[in-house]
Amino acid sequence: MILYCIRHGESTYNAEGRIQGQSDVPLSELGWRQGRAAARAMVGRGVEAVFASPLKRAKYTADMVAEALDLDVQTDERLKEVDCGVFQDRMRQEILREYAGMIEQWRSGRPDFAFPQGESRQSIIRRGHEVLDEISKTPYETVAVVSHGGLLLAGIKSLLGLRPTDQPLSMANTSISKLQFGPDNQVELLEFDRTDHLNDI
Repeated sequence: MILYCIRHGESTYNAEGRIQGQSDVPLSELGWRQGRAAARAMVGRGVEAVFASPLKRAKYTADMVAEALDLDVQTDERLKEVDCGVFQDRMRQEILREYAGMIEQWRSGRPDFAFPQGESRQSIIRRGHEVLDEISKTPYETVAVVSHGGLLLAGIKSLLGLRPTDQPLSMANTSISKLQFGPDNQVELLEFDRTDHLNDI
């Protein structure tokens, strides 16, 4: 099976520099343009199904991809972004000033880090691994998954046997990564964080 992992388009919170986590915020105008570009890029790749996080920024991006492919979107709660707890909805610069040590711990990829009143990295690793592995076992040969940078990175690294602290630690908005699942649960990363479809926008 081929699994395309697509991060959502830029959200209004992304544009503002605000931490979103599981807050349900829409796409920015740039995010809509990115989503349409990602949709065009997925045409002709043989995608048979589109799965997505139900959060608006991912669902709207997935809707554009699915419409271009004449498919429906199947949502899964497990594809939501990491729950950032008390950090959600606050400006990134404000959090950096007040909780600089915690932000550095998150950015470092520390597996035991947990957001205050939020989710731990171990939790999102388990969730990401589980949902991507389960999707890989569906009867489709080629699937697109539209989700969030934190969830996709955690799941991809876990499936590849990488540590959470290994680079890279981020993905671009509407970047496309490509995984191949072979026999005996072998997983190969064929493409990562591709953004050439965004060159014209």
